Amino acid sequence: MVSSEVTVNNAVGLHARPATFFIQRANSFKSSIWVEKDDRKVNAKSLLGVLSLGIVKGTTITIIADGTDDEEAVKTLVSVIESNFTE
Repeated sequence: MVSSEVTVNNAVGLHARPATFFIQRANSFKSSIWVEKDDRKVNAKSLLGVLSLGIVKGTTITIIADGTDDEEAVKTLVSVIESNFTE
């Protein structure tokens, strides 16, 4: 299992279009992946789950992955957030 903290800095946070892009990237991995904010942990491959966290600009979240490609998954998803969801 691998995890990493990252701060969301894009203007709208992690909802709507950025969340969809994030989830598409998460779904490209075989590992189980979660997003954790405060005391809540949701499936990173679930749009409703991610949206339910209400992640806004400046929020620090933890990305957790467990599986055969967990290191690559966490590294990629942290990069997606750090790049403000650009391809």
